[in-house]
Order: sequence, then C-alpha cells, then structure tokens
Amino acid sequence: MRLISLLFAAFSAAMLGLAAGAVWMLPTMALQRPLPVLALAAGWLLALAVRAWVRPAGRVAGALAAGATVLAAIYVDALTAAARIAGAMGIGLLDALREAGPSMLLALAELAVRPVDVALTLAGALLAAWVASRRRKSE
Repeated sequence: MRLISLLFAAFSAAMLGLAAGAVWMLPTMALQRPLPVLALAAGWLLALAVRAWVRPAGRVAGALAAGATVLAAIYVDALTAAARIAGAMGIGLLDALREAGPSMLLALAELAVRPVDVALTLAGALLAAWVASRRRKSE
C-alpha cells in the first residue's frame, strides 16, 4: 500500500510540474525570450503545492518538488522548441508537437539550453526541495 501511495504522489507531482511548465511558457512566448529566472518562482510554488496537497513536509516531498521543478523546466524548453517550429513552418502548435515528437523537441530544447538556464533550474530545484521539506511554523 505504501508503494501505491508513493507512486500516486510521484504522478501527482509530475502533473503539477507539467502544469507549471505550461504556465511558464505563457510569459516566455509573450516576451519571446527564455525566462530561466522563473525556475525559482516555479520551484517555490511547486514546493508549496506538493507540501500542501501531495505529501506532508519531509524528504520525500522535497524530492518530489525538486523533480517537478526540473520537469517544468524541461517541459517549457520543449514547448518553446515546438512553438519555434510552428512559427517557422506556419503550422499550429499542436501540429508541431505531433509532427516533431518528443525526441526531436527534447533535442532542439537541449541545443537551446545555456549554462545560466541549468544553474537557475538547479537553484529552483534546490529551493523547491528546501521549502517542501520544511514544516510551517504553525504546524
């Protein structure tokens, strides 16, 4: 039973990470430039969400929040690559996602990643782990 609970928590954290990546894409596309600094905000918010709704504060919640933050950063990079393909080819975003496929999108996202992106993603993941592992003062 404990394994099922942990698997469901991991699935829930992954879904929160994907949702955060999709929301992160909105200002990225509106400003038409990468916004790696949002990894800090995403990490903090994901940590609060994981701690409140997925797992109680602790090491597991910290690991889940950090993983969700990294997943959000990867997802926003893949979505940005798909948006660039869609714009270059004059097709819709969903068509670009479908035609390119995950492997091509991840490869294009990897080409666009700068060292500062990696550093801020790791900082966001560390922040998420720290916030999710700490108990609130009122607890």
